[in-house]
Amino acid sequence: MRARPVALRTVHLRIEGLVQGVSYRASARDEATRLGLSGWVRNLPNGDVEALAAGPTNAVVQFVSWCKRGPDEARVSNVTMTEAAAEPGLHGFEVRR
Repeated sequence: MRARPVALRTVHLRIEGLVQGVSYRASARDEATRLGLSGWVRNLPNGDVEALAAGPTNAVVQFVSWCKRGPDEARVSNVTMTEAAAEPGLHGFEVRR
């Protein structure tokens, strides 16, 4: 019996609210790593956080759901998600500056 191919998905996220200074990026990296995703997360100058997450569709959906809550100290007011092209050479999930 053949294994069914895993559907892959890449999304770009913009997370708004109280998301800087509350360990959002480190927590997002930990959650993405737990889910087996590749990508990155970084702070934006206006106080938002931006992320790119790639991997199996079900794991990406779980990550997006987590991003809408964030770590306990965060107060997420909005998450904008767009489908994105996969970035070649992504391995693991990193915090970018």
